Order: sequence, then C-alpha cells, then structure tokens
Amino acid sequence: MLYYLFQYLDKLDVPGAGMFQYVTFRASLAAIISLLFSVIVGARIIRALQKNQIGETIRNLDLEGQYSKRGTPTMGGVIIIVSILVAILLMGKLENIYIIIMIISTVWLGALGFADDYIKVLKREKEGLKGKIKVVAQVGLGLIVGLIMYMSPDIVSRENTEVRVNNVIEQVQYKGQDVKTTKTTIPFVKNNNFDYRWLVSWMGDFADVAVWVVFVLAVILIVTAVSNSANLTDGLDGLASGSSAVIGVALGVLAYVSGRVDFASYLNIMYIPGSDELMVFAAAFVGATVGFLWYNAYPAQVFMGDTGSLTLGGIIGVFAVLIHKELLLPILCGVFFVEALSVILQVSYFKYTKKKTGVGKRVFKMTPLHHHFQKAGNAGIDALIQKPLVPITEPKLVSRFWLIGMILAVIAVATLKMR
Repeated sequence: MLYYLFQYLDKLDVPGAGMFQYVTFRASLAAIISLLFSVIVGARIIRALQKNQIGETIRNLDLEGQYSKRGTPTMGGVIIIVSILVAILLMGKLENIYIIIMIISTVWLGALGFADDYIKVLKREKEGLKGKIKVVAQVGLGLIVGLIMYMSPDIVSRENTEVRVNNVIEQVQYKGQDVKTTKTTIPFVKNNNFDYRWLVSWMGDFADVAVWVVFVLAVILIVTAVSNSANLTDGLDGLASGSSAVIGVALGVLAYVSGRVDFASYLNIMYIPGSDELMVFAAAFVGATVGFLWYNAYPAQVFMGDTGSLTLGGIIGVFAVLIHKELLLPILCGVFFVEALSVILQVSYFKYTKKKTGVGKRVFKMTPLHHHFQKAGNAGIDALIQKPLVPITEPKLVSRFWLIGMILAVIAVATLKMR
C-alpha cells in the first residue's frame, strides 16, 4: 500500500518518494517491518496463547530436557504469517501476479496448519487433521499454482541463448518476445535449461497439452513434499525457523537475479520479467522467521506448530517453482529433505525386516534425523547406525544444522555459475 502512496507522491515531485520504485529499497523495509512486527506483536501473541492455555503436548520420547517443554505455547506460526502479510501488503506491488500467488499460498497453508493445531490443542485430539485431508489441501494448492502459471498471461519468461565465437561464449541474448515455458534450471549442467516437454515428446501433437499436465503434477509434488519436509524438521527449538530464514535469503537472491535482465544475462539463466518483486516477499519472509526466532531459539518460549511449519515449507516450494529453480530444492532444502528421507528409510526398512523376519529393525535410533543425534548409542536400541554414541545437546545440534543449511544455500546459489 505504501508503494502506491509513494508512487503518487513521486508524481508530485516529493523528494525521496522515488526510492519506493526500487525493489532493493522496498525489500529492505519489508525485512525490517516483518522483523519488528514479529518481535513486538509476537510478545503479545505469546501472552495471549499462554492466557488461553494453548500449550504443547509432549510425547514421551525419552530425550533430555523433553518434559521441560511441556506447556510451551504453540501455534506461534501465526506470528510468522501475520508478519509476512503485513510487510508485503505495505511494501509489495499487489497487482504483481507472483506476489498474488505467494499471498494465496501463505493464507492457504496457514489456514491448513491452524486447523490442524486447533484440533490438536483446543479439541485435544492428538492426531489433528487426518493425513488425507492435509494432503488433499496441499495438492489443491499445488493445482491452483500450476494452473495459474499455465493460464496467466503475466507469467512468462525469455529463454537465454548463447552467442559463441570459436566455441567461446561472447554474449547471452534473449528472444524479444515473452513466452510461456515449462523449462527450469538444472544445477551443475552447462546448457542448464531442462524442459518438461522432453518427458512427453513421444506424444507428438498432444505434447503441447501433456507437458502442462506434467508440469502441474510436478508443482503439486514439489509443494506437498517441501511442506511436509519442513513439518518433519520442526522438532527442535529454532531448527525449522532458522533453516527457513537461510533458505529465504537464497531464494531472494535467486528471484532478484532472475528478474533482472542484466544479472540474468551475466549468469546465463532464464529472464523472468516481474519475478524480481518476489525479493520483497523473500525479505518479509526472512524478517518474520528471524523475528520469530527471537522467541523460538533455545529454550523456546513458543513453538510454531503446524501453523508455521506447513506454511514455511509450502512458501519455499511455491517460490522456487515460480522462479523456475525447483530443481535446486534438493540442495537448498537439503536439511529438510534429509529429515524427510530419514523417516521414509526408517519406516520402509522396519516394514521390510518385519515382513522378512517377523521382527522390525531400524536404520536410525530415532527419526526424524535430529532425534537420532539426541539418543545415546548402544543403549538397547536395535539400529543399524549407532553413532554418535554420546548424545549431542540440542543447542549444538541446531547450530550445526544451521551451518549445514548455510553451506547448502551458498552452493545452491553458486550452481548458477558452477557448470
């Protein structure tokens, strides 16, 4: 909203009003607003949660310090969601299609997570929403995002083409016309554009339609997978919020360079007109998660609950798809995916060994993976991997995961030149 106010003031030649035309300036303000809002208003929301006895129910996992968290306010993800929305409504171009999609995604998944937490905490039904309902809602969002990308005339790109002299790239050029595309960026590959059309090229005349069906299905899979992976990662104080903040910084950089033809040309990547506005959303996202971390860092004063974790993961998934960088997610969200993979391996191996021998065995001492490191080795748990034998304290474990996330974020951004 302030963007439009200062746009009007700029026409009246008010000094300084033109600063709001710059994405970087508005992104900086969005980060500050969301950070301050989450810290200041967050304290009041936490007090309200405490007053209404909206506290976390702790399962007996036999972990150090586990019961000290009992009764800690949950549903704190509301702080993140409201902070993002306030900042983006003030600083964003609200007619930008990318911003519209991100607002829809934030509200959609926030409502889903809130409903799940509401049933768990206030109705005392520990299972919360049924898994099928969650998946249907996530699939629904992926379907909406995919269809908007297919139908909206504002979501277009220009493919990068190389001009070579003696097999040396002299310059990168872009076609003069914006086009719809199902291409995306592949990390570590020289000609780094992958077209989903390749998967349906055998369909001949039907390929033009089939490729968008494949693309929409891919969007559904990505949104669902990243959202649930973030949800599984939310098990230690500050782990999911800190990791998401790191990912948000990287996504903001990727959005900015993709939306600037000069940077896109230098990096030899697709130019996506209008996507630089997503940097404002990414800044609001980072500010909100860092502000929430003020209260969520060890020892946590509030937990985000599914309200926060499902929303954070969904935002990251949708954001990556919009800037055609979804194939970077296994690197960028490496912490999330390893956590989810540990659960899949654990369940699969347990079922397999139980079917074969009648006794289920484990790969890890406990999953998600962060709990594996909290358990002592050779302590009566039949698991293939027993190390570390000495449990790692929660603050140190979270810090190490953050560091790994930072390294992966740097690698993800660096892949734009590492080919």
